[in-house]
Amino acid sequence: MSGSGFASTPRPPYYAVIFSNQRQGPDDGYGETAQRMVELAATMPGFLGVESVRGEDGFGITVSYWESEEAIAAWRRHGEHAAARVRGREAWYAHFELRVARVERAYGGPARAGAE
Repeated sequence: MSGSGFASTPRPPYYAVIFSNQRQGPDDGYGETAQRMVELAATMPGFLGVESVRGEDGFGITVSYWESEEAIAAWRRHGEHAAARVRGREAWYAHFELRVARVERAYGGPARAGAE
């Protein structure tokens, strides 16, 4: 991730794992675990970056970027990540949705005068 909060990704194609969630209850180690998962994911082969935000109401979205579906599957099988997912279901999340998408096109801004 760059200092701006935006992930620095290569030219497509690559994959995005989109994790939308609604937090519940006290922090109870959530913040430390979330930070550890970002640090751990960054050590995984095929990891490209992550972007994450959370609103005051507890709704959050984290998008992690990966080179391949195989890299995503390896991350899913990682023991520490698996334990964090269990903890999330049991204690931290009222609800979550996870989506995996292939990124075919990507571009950034800001828009310039006269640009399409």
